[in-house]
Amino acid sequence: MAEGPKIKLELTIADKIIELIAWVLLFAIWVLIYTNYANLPETIPTHFNGAGEADGFGGKATILTLPFIASILFIVLTILNKFPHLFNYPTNITHDNAFKLYTKATRLIRYLKLIIVFIFGLIAYKTMQNAKGEADGLGVWFLPLTMGLIFIPLIYFVMNSLKNNNGNTKQ
Repeated sequence: MAEGPKIKLELTIADKIIELIAWVLLFAIWVLIYTNYANLPETIPTHFNGAGEADGFGGKATILTLPFIASILFIVLTILNKFPHLFNYPTNITHDNAFKLYTKATRLIRYLKLIIVFIFGLIAYKTMQNAKGEADGLGVWFLPLTMGLIFIPLIYFVMNSLKNNNGNTKQ
């Protein structure tokens, strides 16, 4: 894998808004768990099957794994996003296309970071609802929604990058 040219990217207003929303959601997950932890029963759902039904249970402290994992993924993706020249692209990176592809790739990582935080927040919220008896599972919509939120931006980015590589530079 060849390293692409190093370019300093400036965040657009849209990028800053996405970052801000992701930070707010991450903070909200911690606040949500902190404010509800004392009211949780000692045993809570810890795993849900593909149909969204709780099929694993554990101590209430396991709810803390959700914001920890979300925070770790958030930090790793934030750091990774500072090095777009090291990403693996579906096309060759040249000095002519580097800025455009780096911008799209870092925006994709930013979207994925936001989506991951949203999904972990939703899992935390639904887990607490289930633990308190206010809901029954995540719902059958959860898995398809999650897969769509993750894979649609990925597919779009790859298709867009391949389209640009074939000489079509329209956006």
